[in-house]
Amino acid sequence: MEMISTIGPLLLMFVLFYFLLIRPQQKRQKAVQQMQSDLKKGDKIVTIGGLHGFVDAIDEGKVVIKCGDGSRLTYDRSAIREVTEVAAGGDMLAKS
Repeated sequence: MEMISTIGPLLLMFVLFYFLLIRPQQKRQKAVQQMQSDLKKGDKIVTIGGLHGFVDAIDEGKVVIKCGDGSRLTYDRSAIREVTEVAAGGDMLAKS
């Protein structure tokens, strides 16, 4: 009986950590990986460094971003933080 009373709080703490910290973090990581794999030409994106631009070309692990001044910069896919606007062509295909 004493063993249950000493192990119980540790188990409860582990369960709380799992549901409050570990599981939400895993969900966020999956969502980011899905977003990065769904990138397509024309998407308006923001990098982890704060660079805003449009996806100009996509390679296996790299993305070429076209900036406002017309320059093209190459970044790793993992450097894309968010997609702020989906390419117009992708919406047309989804509606058809």
